[in-house]
Order: sequence, then structure tokens, then C-alpha cells
Amino acid sequence: MLIRLLRPRLRPHLRSIALVGALQIAQAVAALTLPTLNARLVDDGVLKGDAGLVLRTGGLMLAGTAAQVLCSATVGFLAARTALAVGRDLRTAVFTRVQGFSVREVGRFGVPSLVTRTVNDVQQVQTVVLMALTGLAAAPMMCAGGVVMALRQDARLSALLLVALPALLGVLGMLVRRARVPAQGVQEGVDAVNRVLREQIAGVRVIRAFARDRHERGRFAAANTGLMEMSVRASRLMMTLFPAGMLVANLSSVALLWIGGHLVDEGSTGIGSLIAFLNYFALIFGSALLATFTFLAAPRAQVSAGRVQEVLDGSPAPAAPTAPAVSVARKASASSGSRHPGLLEFRDVRVRYPGAELPVLRGVNLVARPGETTAVVGSTGAGKTTLLSLVPRLLDPEGGAVRVGGVDVAELPPEALVRAVGLVPQRPYLFSGTIASNLRYGDPDATDADLWHALEIAQARDFVAALPDGLDTVVGQGGGSLSGGQRQRITIARALVARPAIYLFDDPFSALDPVTEHALRAALADETRDATVLMVAQRVPSVRHADRIVVLDEGRVAGEGGHRELMATCGVYREIVLSQLTEEEAA
Repeated sequence: MLIRLLRPRLRPHLRSIALVGALQIAQAVAALTLPTLNARLVDDGVLKGDAGLVLRTGGLMLAGTAAQVLCSATVGFLAARTALAVGRDLRTAVFTRVQGFSVREVGRFGVPSLVTRTVNDVQQVQTVVLMALTGLAAAPMMCAGGVVMALRQDARLSALLLVALPALLGVLGMLVRRARVPAQGVQEGVDAVNRVLREQIAGVRVIRAFARDRHERGRFAAANTGLMEMSVRASRLMMTLFPAGMLVANLSSVALLWIGGHLVDEGSTGIGSLIAFLNYFALIFGSALLATFTFLAAPRAQVSAGRVQEVLDGSPAPAAPTAPAVSVARKASASSGSRHPGLLEFRDVRVRYPGAELPVLRGVNLVARPGETTAVVGSTGAGKTTLLSLVPRLLDPEGGAVRVGGVDVAELPPEALVRAVGLVPQRPYLFSGTIASNLRYGDPDATDADLWHALEIAQARDFVAALPDGLDTVVGQGGGSLSGGQRQRITIARALVARPAIYLFDDPFSALDPVTEHALRAALADETRDATVLMVAQRVPSVRHADRIVVLDEGRVAGEGGHRELMATCGVYREIVLSQLTEEEAA
């Protein structure tokens, strides 16, 4: 999975990777040459008193060291740049994919997990790429070259490698194999902590209102402790790696010195050769340990790569049509004749959420016409918000069709659908920035006059004008610095700035007082008189004056008509009305 994820992201950097490989070879050659030069300096220079040889060999060693340092620095720079570029590309790919997810796909992963995968999991993959380019690439050359050079120094001492290397590789391999399970647990633990933390920050008012601070601290402590325990298991393996490797290396070095000392005493080998052999021994074992650190990081990166790839393989939002926008427009003109582009039709729509036994919408037929306000009411869970989500293609129906201007929304280009539809969601959300930048989400080219006009219609002009910076007032993430009613009115103004042909209002007056709501409904009626308005509302006063009211009950249309007509013919509507108003008020 890790290779599958990295292959296309490393392809643009093949030139840098090839240069890293060449420099690693040069670095390995320099490192492997130094012990041999050192042996010559000791045996032929120091012991024989040849000062000229010492100076010449010493100069070569300095040049080799300088070359090694230069190659190492260049490798570090190129490897870091490549790894960071891979991380950047992965984050971009994950972010772009998530932006294209449907609502149900986002719900399948969960927001905390998506954040973790975009940041933490990509970081793990990026780290292992850096380690592989800086350490793993040189390790095989260093090990193989060290063995060859050691054999050239003394074949009898090299017999120790037949015992030491398998012992080292066996110990390190066992640790690497055991690292995958803790790595999986660590990433799942990060998910759990993020999930609990997000819930607690978002629901802090509810927690305090119900005095559940101690309970929530316990939940966080449980998730945090779980992450700590899995991290300790993973760290224990990492911390065991170096002592275990050093134990094998030191025991081997003791044996080497013991045997080598006897050989030097017998005159079978020189002191310089023994020193060189020790240096090659250290290079071989150091390279093996460095490679093992990379292999030990690989299981967590492998888990992270799988989690990132799972997001990249996730089902995207409904795809854009393959037909060009021009041909779609012609089809719309031909199919709709004189119809208004704001005509909205639901034809035998059926929607089922994954895992649900029953569909949330069944056989819904509805027409919302330009110049009219169509209200949708129903009990909780009746499918009102789902119905609105079908129009901008936040969801696609599993059966039936949704048409805008006579054309199925699945055949409309996304940019045309965006221009045609303005959505005011049930939960108003503002982005970090200014009030002006949030309003211009509706139309990036809107002038300040356009913004003030939209704010006036939304009954938000007075409180925005009273702010010290007016339109330039900074808004925190989610609009936390504003009240619920203020956020709701700015969200309505954002939709008004876009001037769409179809307005979708999902319970837009829930946070407003009756006086503000009355003024807003009156202003909206004049502003949207030529547009199609489809409004979901819970409060009867918000919908009783609509041109047409549609009653949803358990995913079906239970009634359709005006207020008085439905009071007389639709029991579901009458029950909803009388739960909020008296008989006299309802009349």
C-alpha cells in the first residue's frame, strides 16, 4: 500500500532521487575508503616512521572526509525537499478528494478521522520517505561494500561476520515484525482523541449546562490513556531496537578484539588492518541499525498509507456530466420550451442512506415554480433536509430525478447548478475571515453596495453597521464571535448576494425572534418575487402564508395545498399546526 501510494507522487522527483542515489554512492565510496587509508597510514606510515606517507595519506583522508560531508549535506537537502514535496502533494490530494465527497461519505469517515488522515497520517508517510532517502538508500551499499573491504583486510576476521550479521538481522527483524500492531493502535488512538476533543469543544456549553465536566474528563482520559499505552508499546519497540543492536555489535567487537589481538600478537595481521576492520565492522552494523530504524518506522507509515489511500479511494460526490455545458443548455432549452430556468421538479424521488432499513424519501413528487414560495413541513426525520440536499447534489437519489429548468441536475454542469441554486443550511456556518469575505462566497465580484443591500434584506444591516469595522469585522471560525441569530441572517445575506434562480431555505428563521422574522419574511418576499423559493420550516407561522405547503410524513408526501385547505384535508398538517397554535390562531 505504501508503494502504491508513493509511486505516482515520487515520479515527478525521479531526477532528484537519481541524484540522491549517485551522491549516496559517492558518499559510500568515500566512507569505505577512509578505513583502508587509515590502515595504510598506521602500518606503513606511523609504525615505519614515514612522515611523508602520513602527510600524503592524511591529506587524502581529509579530502575524502570533505567529499563525504559535502555529499551528505546535498543528500539531506534533496531528500528533505523531495519528502516535503511528497507530503504537500498527498495533503493536496486528500484535501481535494474530501472536498469532492458526498455528505454520506464524509459521515462514513468522520471529520476527526479525516483531519487525522490529512495531517498526521501524511506526516508519517512523509517521514518514512525522508528516512528512506537519507538512510535506507545508502545502507545496502555500505553493508555490501563494508563486507567486501573487510574481507580484503583479513579473511579470517571476516568469519565473525557470518555469526554477527545473522544474529543482528534476526533480532532487528523480530522487532520490526512486532511493530505493525502497535502502529495501527497509535493511529486509531489519535483518531479517538481527536473525536472526543472535537465533541467536547463543540459541545462545551451543553457539558457545562448539564454539569458533565467530570464525565467528559473521564472520556478524554480514557481515550488519552489508550493512545498513551499504544504509543508506549510502539516506543518500547523503538527503544529496544538500539540497545539490542548495540548489544550484538559490542559483543561482536569484543570477540573481534580478542581474536584480532591474538593475530596481531602472532604477526599474522597488522594493527592498522585491525583498526580498519573495526571501522568496517562499525560501518556495517551502523548501516544495518539505520536501515532498521527506517523499517521500524515503515509499519506505522504502512498503516498511515492505507488510511490515506482509503480516503483517496473513497466514493466521490456525484460526478459532473460528460456532455459539454453548451449541449446541456441546448437540451434544457429544447426540453423545457418556455419554462423558466428556476423551475424545480422532483419526480418519484427515492433516497436511502447506507445501512438504513427504509428509505428516507419514497416516491416524492413535487414542483416548485418561479415566483412562488413552496414550504415543506413535517415531523422530525420526515426527510425535509434530505429533500433540499438533492437539489445542489449534496446527495443523489437512488431512484427518480430532480430537474432544474427541465434538465436533470445530474446532467447540469456544476458551475451552472451552483449559479442556479442558493442554499441557506439548517446550521449556519461562517468561515474565518471578515463579514465581507463570507458574503462574497455568494458572488466573489459583488460590490460593497451589493453586500449592504443583501444585509438590509436579511435584517442584518444595523448590527453590522454598528460593528467597529463594519464589513471588515473579523469573524472567527464557524462565526463563534456572533450570536446564532446574527450568523443566520448573514448566511441568508450570503445566498442573496448570489441572486440565484432557486433559493433553498432550510429552517432559516429558527434563531430569530418573531419581530425580526416577520420583517425578514416581508423583505424576502419582495426580493425573491421572480425566483423559486423552497423553504423548510418547523414553525407554522413561518409557512402558513406560503403559496403552497407540502407536508412530508415518513418520507412521503402526505398533503399539498394552502394552509386552510390542508387544515381541512390533511390530518398530519392539522396535528402539526395544533401542536403549536390554538384553533383560533390556526384559523
